[in-house]
Amino acid sequence: MPLSPEGEAFRAAIDIVAASEPAVAKAIAGELDNQRHQLKLIASENYASPAVLLAMGNWLSDKYAEGTPGHRFYAGCQFVDEVETLAAEHAKALFGADHAYVQPHSGIDANLVAYWSILARRVETPALAEAGASNVNDLSPQAWESLRHALHGQRLLGMSLDAGGHLTHGFRPNISGKLFEHASYGVSPETGLIDYDDVASKAREWRPLVIVAGYSAYPRNPNFALMAEIASDVGATLLVDMAHFAGLVAGKVLTGDLDPVPHADVVTSTTHKSLRGPRGGIVLCTQEYAPYVDKGCPMVLGGPLPHVMAAKAVALAEARRDEFRVYATRIVDNARALAEGLLRRGVTLVTGGTDNHIVLADVGSSFGLTGRQAEPALLESGIVTNRNSVPMDPNGAWYTSGIRMGTPALTTLGFGTSEMDEVADIFSTALRATATETPTTKARFTLDPQVAAACRQRCAELLGRHPLYPGVEL
Repeated sequence: MPLSPEGEAFRAAIDIVAASEPAVAKAIAGELDNQRHQLKLIASENYASPAVLLAMGNWLSDKYAEGTPGHRFYAGCQFVDEVETLAAEHAKALFGADHAYVQPHSGIDANLVAYWSILARRVETPALAEAGASNVNDLSPQAWESLRHALHGQRLLGMSLDAGGHLTHGFRPNISGKLFEHASYGVSPETGLIDYDDVASKAREWRPLVIVAGYSAYPRNPNFALMAEIASDVGATLLVDMAHFAGLVAGKVLTGDLDPVPHADVVTSTTHKSLRGPRGGIVLCTQEYAPYVDKGCPMVLGGPLPHVMAAKAVALAEARRDEFRVYATRIVDNARALAEGLLRRGVTLVTGGTDNHIVLADVGSSFGLTGRQAEPALLESGIVTNRNSVPMDPNGAWYTSGIRMGTPALTTLGFGTSEMDEVADIFSTALRATATETPTTKARFTLDPQVAAACRQRCAELLGRHPLYPGVEL
C-alpha cells in the first residue's frame, strides 16, 4: 500500500534525522507507537494535524525575530512577519478579540506576559507619569526602587489548586506566586461548584489588582460575566486562562456568559490542548492592553519561535472551519457520555458529571485508591491519564485522590458516545482489579495481570477502529 503524502514526508524526515542521531529517530518513532497503543485521556493533550506538525519542522526555526511585525530588532524578518501576522489575524477572527499576540512559547509564558502587561498598565505607567518619565530608564535610582517595590507588592486572587486551578495562577512553586501576594477562592464543599457570592466576598476583602479565572481540572463552565462584575466592583483586572477550553470557545460551544473573550480584559491560552495546535501560547486582549502585551518580548520572552508561530497559523486556520465546530460539540458529547458511563458503574465524579471536556473521578471514594496508584494501574491497562487533586483532597497534591480525564484526543480520532461508554467500562474494570499493596502505602499497588491484559486488548480493539495518522508508517 503506497504511503500518503504526509506519510512520505514523515518517513523522509525520520530517515534524515536517523542519519545524524539514530537514537532521536528511534525515540520519535517510539512515541508514535506509544500513542497508537494507548487510549489518550489526558485532558491537556491532543493530536495535531500532519499540516500543523510539518509546519514546525522548517527553516523558519533559524531566524531571530525579537520585536513585533514591522518593528524587529533583527533584519530579514519579512516572512516571519507574514506568519506572525497571519496567526494573529486568525486568532482575532476566531475568538472575536480586539488584539492577539502569538509569540508565547507556552501557557506559563502567556500568563507571564499577561501578568506583566497588567502590571505595566496599572502600576508602571502611572508611576512614570507621576515622575514625568517616558520609560523606566529615565527614573532616578530612588524612583526606580520605589516602582520595583510597587510592582512586587500587588495582590492576585485565583482559583485554588484542589478546586481545579493551576500553579500559574499565583501559587508559590510557580513564579506567579513569587510575584504576587496571593489568595484563593474555591468551590462549595457540597456541590463542588464555584460559589460566586464567596468569590465576591473574598475579592472585597482581598482587594486584588488581578482576578484570575479559568481552570485545569474543573468539569463545569464558569460564568465569566459574573467574574467580570466581581472584578469591576473591586477595581481588579480580569484575566481568564482558557488554555483547557479554548477549543470549545473556538468551536462556539461556549458562548455568551461562558465565553471569556467579551468579558475579560486579558485572555490567555495554550494552542495544543482542545485547540489542537502546536505546543505554544497566545494572549488575547482589549485595545487598552494591546501595547503592553506586544512588549512580551523583551519584557518576558526571548526570541519568538517563528516555526511554531507558523504552525499556530495553520492550527488557527483549521479551527475556523465548520468541521472544527462539529468537533468541539463532539468533545462535550463524548465527555458527558464518559461521565454517564462511569456514574452507571458506581464511580464518584467531582460535581457529579461534566459540562465541558473534563471528567474528574474520585478514585479514593470509588475504589479506595490514591491517584498515585490509579494512574499507573490504568497505564498498565492501556489508558493514559493523570492524577489530580479533588476538592479538599485528603491525600494532598502529590498522591491525590483523583484521576482527571478529557475527551479532545479520542474525539480527534473519531470516537463516539458508545465507544466512550466502553472506555468507562475499561476504566472501572481496571481499577476494580487494583488494590493497595499495604494499608499504609499511597503509591504501591497490585493489579490482576489477566485483567490488565484483557483491558489492553479492549483498548487495542477500540484504537484499531480509529487508527492514529493512518497514512504514516515509520
